[in-house]
Amino acid sequence: MSQDLIVQIFREVIKTALLVMAPALLVSIIVGLLVSIFQAATQIHEMTLVFVPKILAIAACMIVLFPWMLNILVSYMTNLLTNIPMYVR
Repeated sequence: MSQDLIVQIFREVIKTALLVMAPALLVSIIVGLLVSIFQAATQIHEMTLVFVPKILAIAACMIVLFPWMLNILVSYMTNLLTNIPMYVR
């Protein structure tokens, strides 16, 4: 197993992880920004007001996008496992 192969595998892991995490992170950022604007406008600074909408939005995002995320992860693992003979050489 050469260093180039290890770097390539690590690059694919990072790319796949970012691709799978990106929708939930974007939803969290958008909801956090909207809640912050609401808090600044109304001067309500309750900590639970930040967490509850984020948790609900991320849960909805995960429910909607779970089949896509699962497809990405399964295709990555299939590719990784089918290339084991090449990695062993």
